[in-house]
Amino acid sequence: MSTKAKLIASLKIWVVIYPSITFFLYVFNAQLSTMPLALRTFLITISLVPFIVFLGVPFVNWILGVFKPSGR
Repeated sequence: MSTKAKLIASLKIWVVIYPSITFFLYVFNAQLSTMPLALRTFLITISLVPFIVFLGVPFVNWILGVFKPSGR
């Protein structure tokens, strides 16, 4: 994988991760704030990694495909 492809992949993942974590913490901050850090991290990752892998990044790829100019 080229450096350019790695950069594009990391930007796609970041575009999904940042809003997902922000929204998750906005919604569940009160419940999570009483838990130890390791448990909070576990709950966030066990919830968001599948979302990001199976829904978030494929959605970003789909959006980019819709707006990609055709090769004509």
